[in-house]
Amino acid sequence: MFAVIKTGGRQYRVVPDDVLEIGKIAGDVGTIVQLGEVLVVGGDAPVLGVPTVAGASVAAEVLDHKRGPKVIAFKKRRRKNSRRKRGYRDEITVIRVTEVLTDGKAPSIGPRPKKEKAPAKAEADAGEE
Repeated sequence: MFAVIKTGGRQYRVVPDDVLEIGKIAGDVGTIVQLGEVLVVGGDAPVLGVPTVAGASVAAEVLDHKRGPKVIAFKKRRRKNSRRKRGYRDEITVIRVTEVLTDGKAPSIGPRPKKEKAPAKAEADAGEE
């Protein structure tokens, strides 16, 4: 099953376990967020929204908040000794789609547990001496 969602002025076709970089959304790393603007829910019998599908949402886990690449806007007026250099970086949220929900259901899959680092034996041996 797939869905077409709209967030940040863009549309994305998503299936469960997709990892996306979208515009910044509220939510701490490791939490589950619901994206409610679902335009299409596909599968055996696709459902088109007018403009959105009622009761449909997409559950996603927030993996990271980061900044995109720097974009430089440089303007120059020739022979006028006029130059303007301005740059910016977009705020990005990385999410993993966990499931596509219909009929107003709540997410059933919680956030994935984080992998803990195994203590290094070299550090353990150094502490005993």
